[in-house]
Amino acid sequence: MSWQRMRGHEHWVEAFNHAVARGRLAHAYLFVGPSGIGKRLFAGELAKALLCEGRPAGGKLEACDTCPACILVDAGTHPDFFAVAKPEESNEIPIDTMRELCAGFAMKSARGKGKVAVLDDADDLNDASANCFLKTLEEPPPRSVFILVGTRPDRQLATVVSRCQVVRFAPLPETDVVDFLLKNGVEDKTHATRLARLSGGSPGQALALADAELWKFRRLLLEGLTKPRPDSVVLAKSWTEFVEEAGKETASQRRRAGLVLRLLIECLDDALALALGKSPRLADPDDLASVQAISQRLGSDRILGLLDRCLEAEFHLDRYVQLVLVQEGLLDALGQELVRA
Repeated sequence: MSWQRMRGHEHWVEAFNHAVARGRLAHAYLFVGPSGIGKRLFAGELAKALLCEGRPAGGKLEACDTCPACILVDAGTHPDFFAVAKPEESNEIPIDTMRELCAGFAMKSARGKGKVAVLDDADDLNDASANCFLKTLEEPPPRSVFILVGTRPDRQLATVVSRCQVVRFAPLPETDVVDFLLKNGVEDKTHATRLARLSGGSPGQALALADAELWKFRRLLLEGLTKPRPDSVVLAKSWTEFVEEAGKETASQRRRAGLVLRLLIECLDDALALALGKSPRLADPDDLASVQAISQRLGSDRILGLLDRCLEAEFHLDRYVQLVLVQEGLLDALGQELVRA
C-alpha cells in the first residue's frame, strides 16, 4: 500500500529506490514545490519505508504497512521517527522545538534502523531555530535522514540549503487532480475539472476550493465590486467576518483569506483576457456579466495594476502581515480604481 497513495510523483519514488539500492541515500533532503501537491505525504511514506522492519534487505524501498515499525509510524509513536511542524498558534518554528528535535537525534536509535525526521513548514524556520538545527545538519548521527518540506529554496537559509539535496516536486496533471476530487466528495465532474484548473495542480488546494461557502462569498464579493460605487469598507468587513468563520486559529483564517484572494485573482485574469480580446476561462459560467463589467470599466492597464496589488497582498499573507490590514488595503485599492473608472 505504501506508495499507492502517491499520484504524479512516481519518478521520485523510483529515484529514491535507486538511491537506496546503490547506497547513495543522502542524510538531508529539502522537498520544494507548490503547497498541497503531496510533498508531506511523500515525506511520510519515505520515512515509513526507511524505518520499515518488514522490508527485506536489499528489497524495494516500500513499507509493508503491517510490521510494528510501520504501525508505530502511522500512529506517530515510533521512537525513531520525528514529525516536526510549526505550532498552530505560531507564525514560526520556535527554537525550543528544534532543540527538542536535535536532542532526540543525539540519542541512539531505539529500534536499530536509524532515525528519520520530517520537518514540515520549513519555510517558517526563523534564524535562531535554523541555526540551532544547522549543527545537527552539519554533523548528522549515523543512519539519520532529515526531510525538510517547504515551497522554495530561497525561503531557507543558504547554509541549510547547501547541506540538503533539493527535490523539486511539480504540480500534478489536471486529470490526477480531477480523479482525486471525485474520490473525495466532489460529485460533479465539470465542477471538479474547474477546481483542478484553479488549483494549479494542487489536490490540497483543489479540495479547499471546493468549499461551497467560499463560492457564496466570492459571488457576494463580485456583486459588491461591480456596483456603480463599491463600498470597500463594507466589503472588507464582510471578508473579515468570512475568514473568522474558519475558526479562531490564525492559520485557518489565513488559509481562507488566501483562497478568496486566489479566486479574486482568477476573476481579474478573466477580465484582463476580455480587455485584450481573448476568451476568459471563467471559474463559473455565471461570472461572465461581472467579469465583462470589470473589464469594460478598468481596461487592461488598470487591471494589470490591480493584479500586482493582489500579488502584493498574497506576499503579505505569506509573511504574516496583520490579516485585517491586508484585506482592507486590497479592497480599498480595488474600490478606488473602480470608482475612478
